[in-house]
Amino acid sequence: MKTGGELIVEALEANGVDRLYCVPGESYLAVLDALYESTIRTIVCRQEGGAAMMADCHGRLTGRPGICFVTRGPGATNASAGVHIAMQDSVPMILFIGQVARGIKEREAFQEVDYKAFYGGIAKWVVEIDDAARIPELLTRAFAVATSGRPGPVVVSLPEDMLTSEVEASAALPCTPVETRPGHHEMEKLAELLINAKRPFVILGGTRWDEAAISSFQKSAERWALPVGCSFRRQMLFDHLHPCYAGDVGIGPNPQLADAIKNADLVLLLGSRLGEMPSSDYTLLKSPYPDQTLVHVHADANELGRVYRPALAINATPSAFVAAFAEMKPEALPDWAEETERLHGAYLAWSTPPETGPGPVKMGPIMAWLEENLPDDAILTNGAGNYATWLHRFHRFRRFATQGAPTSGSMGYGTPAAVAAKDLFPDREVIAFAGDGCFLMNGQEFATAVQYGLRIIVVVVNNGTFGTIRMHQERHYPGRVSATDLQNPDFAALARAYGGHGETVEKTEEFAGAFERARESGKPAIIEVKLDPEAITPTRTLTEIREGR
Repeated sequence: MKTGGELIVEALEANGVDRLYCVPGESYLAVLDALYESTIRTIVCRQEGGAAMMADCHGRLTGRPGICFVTRGPGATNASAGVHIAMQDSVPMILFIGQVARGIKEREAFQEVDYKAFYGGIAKWVVEIDDAARIPELLTRAFAVATSGRPGPVVVSLPEDMLTSEVEASAALPCTPVETRPGHHEMEKLAELLINAKRPFVILGGTRWDEAAISSFQKSAERWALPVGCSFRRQMLFDHLHPCYAGDVGIGPNPQLADAIKNADLVLLLGSRLGEMPSSDYTLLKSPYPDQTLVHVHADANELGRVYRPALAINATPSAFVAAFAEMKPEALPDWAEETERLHGAYLAWSTPPETGPGPVKMGPIMAWLEENLPDDAILTNGAGNYATWLHRFHRFRRFATQGAPTSGSMGYGTPAAVAAKDLFPDREVIAFAGDGCFLMNGQEFATAVQYGLRIIVVVVNNGTFGTIRMHQERHYPGRVSATDLQNPDFAALARAYGGHGETVEKTEEFAGAFERARESGKPAIIEVKLDPEAITPTRTLTEIREGR
């Protein structure tokens, strides 16, 4: 006989879980007790939103479901931000929520929430386990749902009394991953389309990638001389210094890149859904009928034809498709090779940071210094805000599992994501970028980094405003500033108060020394970069936007 709590932990172990993220609660004390004797590493977080974002980053970097435990009511609702990110970003994750006892449901008992109703629209599957004997069955299914097709978050509700009940149950078995492979006919059709193309373009995105698949596809792209772009915040899917790389298909893309996609006669969309942001509001590829001949490859058949009507739909995981594509070889170097070379040169020019800008701190030289001094395997994380433009445009990603950034554009993500990344990869440098507004949404997770000795470096770009909203405000309602100014703490002092290392940068030339001291401190660190609010974008000031220039 075993308790429901013990069966939960056994099922996690059977499915290869080695760490989880949580905020403790009395509603799942039986699970916490079972974890006492488990080898699973339990990372205690400071707020459920941060814990869920850590689980998301875990799934993003490993392809295995990130595991998060939270308590009922406020704990569950706090965690919803991380679930929404995982859903929109197609990241495998399982959120476990303590629930009120079975016998008092439907009375609006203490902190009671109907999780199927609450999470039904932002999770891939929501289940409440009323019988502890079914835990092995339903948890194995949860892992399968979270990782199959288009990955996503699963929410598992755990009634408190179910977790303490003792039952006879079968041992949990691990889920069996499903790899969907392309058919021979589809690959023959793709070969025909490629041979007849004059201006092809490849867009990579989505999840279910691994390092081997990326390496193989880079070789295939080189054989075909294909120009390749990465969808918004999926930049770790292709080496930016590879001669086939054409740039980031994201918000405000390089105009030359956008023109190349619009004028392509064949677009191979591999693994991506290409939603509103990377498609530039559905203008690069028009929905539902693209101007280009579209070949859409996706692991989930439900995504094929959902937004775009492809000329050729291929239901396959990235790894399986790449393996099949590697067998295809052109008879000679295609005619478009020179255009691919031109697009790579345009990317290099676009991703070279400017040396000038308003104010005593200039982000361009700071980004240039980081490019020269960060190793290729450094992991960079961020949330949302105009500050992220400096990272996404000017950092040249070289390797897989080096980017933790929400395609859903959620603020507050960078710091908790960096905590998870550093715990997963302790020997690699992990740098979080955050705006002042972004950092204070989940900055308390810096305390988690201190508690576990996770030596992340958080670069807080402080311009005293919600910059993205201020930019749009000045564009649409010039001079009418409302609800976008911020008064901030001393972020370096805050770092020291938490037990970390703090630095303040008020001039460009101070950054290199501050970063090196942060590296050498042996502690988690915050570097506050005081940026003039006029430096709202790399190319236009706030005044220029306000005046319509």
